[in-house]
Amino acid sequence: MDHFENEIAFITGGASGAGFGQAQVFGRAGCRIVIADIRPQPVEEALAQLRADGITAHGIVLDIMDRVAYARAADEVEQVFGAPPSLLFNTAGVNSFGPVENTSYDDFDWIVGVNLGGVINGMVTFVPRMIASGRPGHIVTTSSLGGLMGSAFAAPYSAAKAAVINLMESYRQGLEKHNIGVSVLCPANIKSNIAEASKLRPASFGQSGYVENEDTVASLHSIHIHGMEPVQLAEYVKAGIEANELYIIPYPEAKEGLRDHFDKIVESVLPLEADPEGARLRTEALQNWAAGRAAAFNEKEA
Repeated sequence: MDHFENEIAFITGGASGAGFGQAQVFGRAGCRIVIADIRPQPVEEALAQLRADGITAHGIVLDIMDRVAYARAADEVEQVFGAPPSLLFNTAGVNSFGPVENTSYDDFDWIVGVNLGGVINGMVTFVPRMIASGRPGHIVTTSSLGGLMGSAFAAPYSAAKAAVINLMESYRQGLEKHNIGVSVLCPANIKSNIAEASKLRPASFGQSGYVENEDTVASLHSIHIHGMEPVQLAEYVKAGIEANELYIIPYPEAKEGLRDHFDKIVESVLPLEADPEGARLRTEALQNWAAGRAAAFNEKEA
């Protein structure tokens, strides 16, 4: 996409941080903005700021883990603006830090539930509507640099964000034929309030294996205060959409670390001469299977 005037943008986590930066940048570019956030008061405050800037904006209080509520939110967007969004931003996320060996079921269920489950809910809710509209569109899902490698102190978060990257690669392949682009944003630090995410943790996920108190929150704030400004990050996102980039990673300090990480993975693959005949047979079998599945799908569609 290279134009945004009058497009409808649905942004989860849109009341603050990276999501609000996206609302500002794309609103100023002419989009009609829907901010979805779990916190009612920040939604109202964000709407007031956007409208004062001359941006057409609508707010929805939404728990992205609630699929029924997500469907209602999608219906509301169409009732208010007359169409589904052509821009979907899966931006909402939470984090909590602690030793991987102390991680509880509730830690996994909440962190993975929001960061991966919430994205799945957004995709399953909106993608069919976006396809049915017949209009070009674009989806940007926020993962993290943490999704590109493991972390002994943020294991559920990193695992969920890694799954999000893989999922967006899959949707990228599947939605190209519908003229819907897909990008995955992998930021490092953002100036946001994610340090206080544990305050939003539902009581039903209350058994954490981590230490969370005012000191740990303050420690996280000391990192995020030096993060990239949300509006600056959103400008990079806008450029990524315009260029139809799959990966958006506007953090130059991460380049060498990523190169080293993925070089080790590539170097672990055996050379072709280690098993040339096995490689040929496996490759041909996979190609034949893929061709057969494609033919069966095309026959069914016809």
